Amino acid sequence: MDPGDPGDLADPDALRPRLPSPLQEIEDERFTRRGVRLLLKRDDLIHPDIPGNKWRKLVPNLRAAAAAGHPTLLTFGGAYSNHLRATAAAGRLLGFATIGVVRGEELADRPLNPSLARCAADGMRLHFVSRAEYRRRTDPLLLDALRERFGAFAPLPEGGSNAAAVHGCAELGRELRGLAEVVGVACGTGGTLAGLAAGLAPGQRAIGFPVLRGGFLDAEAERLQRAAFGARAGDWRLEDRFHGGGYARQTPELDAFASDFAARHGLSPERVYVAKMLYGLTVLAEEGAFAPGTTVAAVITGTPEPGSPA
Repeated sequence: MDPGDPGDLADPDALRPRLPSPLQEIEDERFTRRGVRLLLKRDDLIHPDIPGNKWRKLVPNLRAAAAAGHPTLLTFGGAYSNHLRATAAAGRLLGFATIGVVRGEELADRPLNPSLARCAADGMRLHFVSRAEYRRRTDPLLLDALRERFGAFAPLPEGGSNAAAVHGCAELGRELRGLAEVVGVACGTGGTLAGLAAGLAPGQRAIGFPVLRGGFLDAEAERLQRAAFGARAGDWRLEDRFHGGGYARQTPELDAFASDFAARHGLSPERVYVAKMLYGLTVLAEEGAFAPGTTVAAVITGTPEPGSPA
């Protein structure tokens, strides 16, 4: 069975996707004057509640949790985490209880932002922890303490990135075989890039655009590929110049680019991930990084959430 097929879940119709996701060509003179075609891989349209890479990463893990008889999912994320929202929505649709461990204990005494409010509305129990405790999210002792507090659960990693998720994201690469020489994707935890690159055909290459500082994603993406496939897979690299200062941080240049892109193409790019990737691809095109005749596909992994950083 395809790792992203929801067919053996309790209510597969609730997660029935639009796959393959649409591929949209746009005319952007910053690319066309270099002889480069730009395609948008609209993964944001896969599912109304669980769009993009989150659908591809979650479904294999939901199947595993259901097969193991786990009625509760526990996962980790920041205050604007798309992964937390997707997990909460999946829980509502499929009847899983969900727990979100949120980075930043100070947030517990503040009104919920729209992202966390959406999680709560979908039934997710929010548990706020300090940043120091959050850094221990892979520590078995912390998971044992969380089980003592909440009872049994199936743990999902931050961003949903594990070997099962990487296999799910490999289908994204397979959908793009023969359609673009270069594929760009934003990176938070590296799982989507790891799967995408493995699914592409020989001669295609992937560029990941980290949205966090730190330079750790190369090793993490390779670790995920080795966990999923036993070795580094595909032709891929990271372009680390466009994180804008860190997660959910922006620059005047990024703000101007995102507003301009929306005016040109009628698509307002989500600022935490998608805008940084599109900005990076545009700068690379203007620098002459893509040879004339190249087709570049940009993976649109999500759309703006009202009230999120913009």
